Amino acid sequence: MRARESRLVSTAETAAWVPPLPDAPGFDHLVVETPGLRTHVATIGAGEPVVMLHGFPQHWWQWHRVAPRIAEQGYRVICPDLRGSGWTEADEPGIERETRLHDLLAVFEALGVERAHVVSHDMGAVTAAQLAYAHPRRVGRAVQFSMPPVFMSFSPRLVPAFRHLPSLVWHRPGSSLRRVFTGPYNAEVLPDATIAAHLAPMRRPEVDQAVRRLYRGMVLPESMRLSRGVYRRMRLTVPTLVAFGRLDTRFEESLIRRVCSHPERFADRMELAFVDGAGKLVPDDAPDTVAELALDWIRRAD
Repeated sequence: MRARESRLVSTAETAAWVPPLPDAPGFDHLVVETPGLRTHVATIGAGEPVVMLHGFPQHWWQWHRVAPRIAEQGYRVICPDLRGSGWTEADEPGIERETRLHDLLAVFEALGVERAHVVSHDMGAVTAAQLAYAHPRRVGRAVQFSMPPVFMSFSPRLVPAFRHLPSLVWHRPGSSLRRVFTGPYNAEVLPDATIAAHLAPMRRPEVDQAVRRLYRGMVLPESMRLSRGVYRRMRLTVPTLVAFGRLDTRFEESLIRRVCSHPERFADRMELAFVDGAGKLVPDDAPDTVAELALDWIRRAD
């Protein structure tokens, strides 16, 4: 096996995975093998690549109603399970601040992706931002949901948005994360079958035990960089759309417009959008709107 190689996984092989993959017609499933890591990637469509990075505690299936709509318009949509999530397997359990970024670059190389548009949600936006700042030539245009830009200013009104951090930093393996899908940030409670599909990989000890590692090794160090204003001393050159659900009580529109005021100081092109009828889980609440926003932004010519 070469240092970076991908292989198509047969239906029979995926049927034997534990737990089984949730149903999503039209997707192909790949395993990208790199030293110490086997990344599961779901793909659909053909054409210019669009990479979609899931939030927490989700995986590739978060995009199962969004990716086909984008693929229908002539794009190859690539949905990896980031390290510590879904059906991706790692030899070593550690996760540091840029581990997922390096994994993503390896996926790009294995799949022959020189440059892609990047759509992200929640924790996936952390890796998307790292990619945009460190490797801007690898990103065409970026769309992120439910996460403010990393150059945002601080406001005391932001504190409640992070009150969930302690419980995840000290996550006890075996304890349920159902509260992520039923909490006050969401527009409505998702159907039980949908929540079960999102949480299915938590039955794998590797994924369950990765919760602490993700928050201690990646989220907290990145949060410290934000609090020190590291990204406010850098410039975002990738055109970026930042979108929120109007029912996401963590990030109300007035607050977001305040902490993101004068984006031209920190970014060449950044715009805000707000999705009616959606909370934190925008791809679940409004998949058609998510696809429309992404397609509109990707197709724009500045």
